[in-house]
Formats: sequence, structure tokens, C-alpha cells
Amino acid sequence: MNIQSKTILVTGANRGIGRALVTEALRRGAKRVYAGTRSGELQNADSRVTPLTLDVTNTAQIQAAVEKVESLDILINNAGLALYDDLSDRAALEQSLAINLYGPYGVTQAFLPLLTGSRGAIISVLSLSSIAAVPFSPAYSISKAAAFSLSQSLRALLAGRGIKVHVVLPGPVDTDMTRDLDISKASPESVAQAIFDGVEKGEEDIFPDPMSASIADSWRSGAAKGLERQFAAFVPERR
Repeated sequence: MNIQSKTILVTGANRGIGRALVTEALRRGAKRVYAGTRSGELQNADSRVTPLTLDVTNTAQIQAAVEKVESLDILINNAGLALYDDLSDRAALEQSLAINLYGPYGVTQAFLPLLTGSRGAIISVLSLSSIAAVPFSPAYSISKAAAFSLSQSLRALLAGRGIKVHVVLPGPVDTDMTRDLDISKASPESVAQAIFDGVEKGEEDIFPDPMSASIADSWRSGAAKGLERQFAAFVPERR
């Protein structure tokens, strides 16, 4: 799938990877970019950008967004929350699941009719913590692992409708979420470029930065990926 002339919706579009994805989609010739933010505001002078008020935990806002989007080729579930916790506070886990799991689930279900009509794509921006927990942020890791399983399930279930599901598994990225971490980080701009490169190449699992890329080959040829393909074959073909 090429980005040129496509209509794209990005959640969490006001900063970090989300904002970089909006800019990169425009650079690649997207026809329309719907930029979802909790405030409904986004500073971008490009006439192809349409801001949307979209808190992914707010069912009413999701439905209102659906009514404003006339057509959709690519949904990018990017909005997320990262907390630093020790699993002693159940509320932190529930909040992480609400935003990182149930948020993209609700948005995806709401936009499925449009994506089915366009035989489009879903891009889930997750994290390497989806496949290996980060111990200083366990609630985040748990929620991202659940969102990874959600994406794998959607990939198998929606294949018969012609909808592609891409999973993005970045390592540390230089955003507000990681500002207190003294480690090497990829830029949001380079990650956004790598995400769209991966989509255009048809990669199911995208590793968009040097840290994540170091495990890409072993993941794609590994037992876990092989098992995913094996289980996906159990889904009856859609007629």
C-alpha cells in the first residue's frame, strides 16, 4: 500500500510519533490526514489536515469522529500512555489498559465499516515492551502486550475482508514519554519514516529504529511468528 493519495487517521497526533506521522504522511502525498487529539486542536497549516476531537477512551467522541470522516484507507492507532509504576496500584494498570488496549479496540471497531469498504489497513504503534516487559513500567508493558495480541487477532480475523494489520514495535523514541530516560533514542521523524516504509513494503511487523531492527530477522523467522501464522490458518475464509 502506497501512502500517496490515501486518506489517513492518526490518533494521538499532537506530539511525538503521532505528529511526525502526520507530517510524513503529508510529505508522501496523502490526500487527507485526520489528526485526532484530545483537544481537537493541531497546529498545521496544510489544508489536507483535518483536526478531530478524539479521546480514545470516550465512546461519544469516537462516534462523532466516525461521522466526520467520509472515507478512510489507513487507521493509525498511535495514542498511548506510559506510566512508571511497580504494579502496586491497580488504578495504574486499569488506566493503562483503558488507553493502550480498549482505546484502539474501540476506535478500530468504530472505523471497520470504512476500512472494509476501502480494503484498507490498520497500523498499531506499540513497543518492544509488547514482547519483553520493561520492569520499571509494568502496567505499560502489560497493556502493550495485550494490544499486540489484539492486533494479531485482528490480522487473522480481518484478512478475509482485505484489511491489512501492521504492528510497529519501536525501541526508545525521543518523546515526552521517555524524556527522563538517559538512554539512546531514535527521533520521532525517523520512526515515522520507517513506519510508512514498512507499510509500503507490506511488512506485518515493523521494527522502525536501530534497537528494534536488531531483532527483526530473528523475530520474523522465530517460533512465535511461525505459531501466529499457524493459528491464523484456523480462521475460516470469509465468503
